Amino acid sequence: MFETAPYRSPWMTDDLDALRAHTRAFLDKETAPNLERWAAEGAVDRGFWNKAGDAGLLCISIPEEYGGGGGTFAHETVIAEEQTRALDDGWGNSVHSTIVAHYLLQYGTEEQKTRFLPKLATGEMVGAIAMTEPGAGSDLQALRTTAVRDGDDLVVNGAKTFISNGMHCDLLIIVARTGGEGAQGLSLLLAETTDLPGFDRGRKLDKIGLKYQDTMELFFDDMRIPAANILGGEEGEGQGFIQLMQQLPQERLIIAVTAVAAAETAVRLAIDYAKEREAFGKPILKFQNLRFELAECKTEALAARTLLDHCITLHLEGKLDPATASMAKYFCTDKQCEIIDRCLQVFGGYGFMTEYPIARMYASARVQKIYGGTNEIMKELISRTL
Repeated sequence: MFETAPYRSPWMTDDLDALRAHTRAFLDKETAPNLERWAAEGAVDRGFWNKAGDAGLLCISIPEEYGGGGGTFAHETVIAEEQTRALDDGWGNSVHSTIVAHYLLQYGTEEQKTRFLPKLATGEMVGAIAMTEPGAGSDLQALRTTAVRDGDDLVVNGAKTFISNGMHCDLLIIVARTGGEGAQGLSLLLAETTDLPGFDRGRKLDKIGLKYQDTMELFFDDMRIPAANILGGEEGEGQGFIQLMQQLPQERLIIAVTAVAAAETAVRLAIDYAKEREAFGKPILKFQNLRFELAECKTEALAARTLLDHCITLHLEGKLDPATASMAKYFCTDKQCEIIDRCLQVFGGYGFMTEYPIARMYASARVQKIYGGTNEIMKELISRTL
């Protein structure tokens, strides 16, 4: 939210204001002093997850009966926004709380929910989801990782890549082929990765941005898990594609949330810098061209915010359809990249220096148009409703 404009999202409440203040204080204490070290190490500390759990920031939209916070997607939004505004783009809470935990909540058996959700809420377990493969990205029907029955077990073979939280994950949802070709043959599997034979974490991937978000290759070599670990139990076999399609709108919406928060943050940073930086004897904000650039950026960020707020409101009412979620994802991430690029220009040469947050934001923004389904795929999904 801009400090210079009293805009308040219509879904905000007093309770969410309190959560925002709590989250901001937690991040100021626990992340700000560690960002540079985490970037060098390529991951947040494992113990940070436990601290976030103690602070009540994990699985906040999961019902209290399963150890969660009993909140809604609005609560997840506030945490994601504050994380973005704190320049923290490494803690994979959105994957853990907004994606993995909700697959369990929506499709897990009662035993699976009571077994795993409380551990995710405390940080005892870190969650990840393994969809993308070296030869299959947005086209989920082309996935090749297999899970073959052998008595009461499934024997899993294959490889996954670009897996967020891959380094620390204790609970991994794997998209695997338990049946024939196409969508009908996919299932979601739950793997407890600690000391699991046949499970191997590959190399930590070197990215141009998101430097301390741990992102790994994962390999499965005759890895055995109980057949009961199919998400939803054995009755869930072959339901993977449907489950993915039903949950992807929320995944795409949380990406849009971080996109808008990043765009707003970039505008704020650029305005602050333009007020302080002088050229030809006056602050550069006094130059009309620069003022107009920032005026356009601020306007476009607000336009993205209003689309996002519309989609959040729909989602809270259970009315967000996949095409509208795709609109939010592609539009907001496109605007994120455009606005950050224009704001970086305000900083001149300093904008190219990684010691300045705007430079790191520029590098990290680019992947937003790729993961969660590329923006080209988003347009294809939208076009099917024309």
